[in-house]
Amino acid sequence: MRAGTQRSIAQNNFYGNFNNSRKVPRGSALAPPQWSSARFRGANEVSMPRIAGVTIPDKKPIAIALTAIFGIGRSRALVILRDAKVDGTKRAEVLTTDEVSRIRERIEGKEPVEGELRQRIQQHVKLLKDLHTYRGSRHGKRLPVHGQRTRTNSRTVRGNVRKTVTSGRRVLEKT
Repeated sequence: MRAGTQRSIAQNNFYGNFNNSRKVPRGSALAPPQWSSARFRGANEVSMPRIAGVTIPDKKPIAIALTAIFGIGRSRALVILRDAKVDGTKRAEVLTTDEVSRIRERIEGKEPVEGELRQRIQQHVKLLKDLHTYRGSRHGKRLPVHGQRTRTNSRTVRGNVRKTVTSGRRVLEKT
């Protein structure tokens, strides 16, 4: 080190200078702080809240974390939080049990989400097929339903099936 920039052994270990062979024992006052991902949680805080059978990511703001539930997007999440009187910028890990229960009551009381919503969608598609509508037949053939082109770019519905067409001439192998 240059003159005037000398540091003590404890400072070197704290700042990551590992060239020094002496280490500060763990637990001493000079040891660097041990960082951990676990936070202290008070009596009212809930870790990893579960709403409608889905574990909500706790590191995200609650307005975004609610979109992990099938059937809830950003706009519906904001309406739910406004009705439950919860700040949308608050992280899910710092919500109190009272706030989580208000959100849970609002979602499970009024909103069709997760399994119930998937079941409704399946019933609607089955009804379209039973009535022999054009949309129902497109669902049955696993083709795009809303008028998209199918010559190219219908990979999402059909799966990634790529059929290449050749000229039809076969090359004879030499024997």
